[in-house]
Amino acid sequence: MKKRTKKVVTTALLSAMALSTLTGCGSKDAGADGKTVISIYRDTFNLASADSAQVQKVEDAINKYLEGKGADYSVTLTDIGSGEFKDKANLALANNEINLLWTASWMETINCDELVKRNAVYDITELVKGTELYSSIPAWVWDASSYDGKTYFISCYKESAEGYDLMFRTDLVDKYGWDLSTVKKLEDVTPMLEQLKNEEGLKYPYLTQKTAMFHRYGLNDFDFFLQNSMMGVDRDSNSVVNVVQSAEYKEFVTLMCEWAEAGYLSEDDVTKTTTDTTTQTQDWGISWWTDVPNNEEADARYKQSVEMVPITNKYSHSTTTLGSCFTITKNSTEAQAKACIDFLGKLYTDIKLADLYTFGIEGEDYTRTESGAVKQTSTKYHHSAWESCNVECLSLTDTEPSNKVQLYKDFNGAAQSSCASGFRFDKTKVEAEYAACLNVYDQYGFVLENGGYASSEIDSIIAEYQKALDEAGYQKILEEAQAQYDAWKK
Repeated sequence: MKKRTKKVVTTALLSAMALSTLTGCGSKDAGADGKTVISIYRDTFNLASADSAQVQKVEDAINKYLEGKGADYSVTLTDIGSGEFKDKANLALANNEINLLWTASWMETINCDELVKRNAVYDITELVKGTELYSSIPAWVWDASSYDGKTYFISCYKESAEGYDLMFRTDLVDKYGWDLSTVKKLEDVTPMLEQLKNEEGLKYPYLTQKTAMFHRYGLNDFDFFLQNSMMGVDRDSNSVVNVVQSAEYKEFVTLMCEWAEAGYLSEDDVTKTTTDTTTQTQDWGISWWTDVPNNEEADARYKQSVEMVPITNKYSHSTTTLGSCFTITKNSTEAQAKACIDFLGKLYTDIKLADLYTFGIEGEDYTRTESGAVKQTSTKYHHSAWESCNVECLSLTDTEPSNKVQLYKDFNGAAQSSCASGFRFDKTKVEAEYAACLNVYDQYGFVLENGGYASSEIDSIIAEYQKALDEAGYQKILEEAQAQYDAWKK
């Protein structure tokens, strides 16, 4: 019992310190040699825990390289395993021990929105303009990642758009001779699902992967700034609307319920009992996929050959550019902020520095193939491109295609800028109502989007769903979102 109490107290203490006004002894501004020092904190995704001795070796090598480039600053690296990152980084942030922090829009407790809300980020809007760093990333990425026109975050430049595909098992495409070029919208696969159910006898003709899909498949009609289907910006009217009452939503959930009635969807998806590895089995025929620059990587992930058909356009919007990013902390001095910008500018444009920061020391953490590709072998230092730098300025690994950079350029270049790109909904005034509506969404919206009701009941269920939302405070959220969006457009 004492052990559990200690853990609860520790967690509470960390949360209180992290959410308080940022105070503390702070990191040192300059080292013994008089140089500015910047402290960098990173999440170590590929290892259970960081090896401090190897991180120190890489840090020393980076500083030696920077010195050779004439830098008037040095860096300190702190790598933290994913299981501890949020707590330890929050504590270090509260103690002013970080200058450059890796984060993401999806991180719990230390994500982009939370850091802005806590006033923990440095406004680099003017500092970054005209720098090597600014030029290394397309202008639309800076625009999409801004908050009320201010720059707080530096994207790890990778895929910076969102779009969705239908995914087909290649062996079934070949067996039934399907012409995938005829698939333009969801209902086009209905005859294929009939074959998968009646002729192939599959348990999951269409696999939703226990996921509510309208805020994904509906991208061509709405910008879902809440990352769910409760409301969004209508692309035609450029205004915030109640998506639940839209014709598009009714059409989608009706199709899902009709598919379920025909046996093309399994109730396992509604009850969330499908496993994350179901896609690696032969039990499904068609599913969905988040479009990426190299869709062929799905073959390895799902342990079988698959083919993709785009079902939405690709859009850059307020969260697509912040799936991995850096921020300079508010406690940093101007000298430290400028040093962080200079360091990232070099990291994003100098392949030797990018390789060192990402892969570590050649001969210890990785080797190179005859073609020059990186083969990561270390169990002590192991980072990936997506959480480290600019993918256009980094050696290829031995598992990546030779045209990787061009694939990313083509992918990002084909993206459309969303009408609400850069808009951030501040939920401060409606946090309680939003939490209540999320519960209603899980009760009705998720079930509707996974075919959990009779198609003949759609009108009455949507009405019941809307009534429950309104009782939870939905209209207050909608009015607040509409007001904020209208103000943002001006």
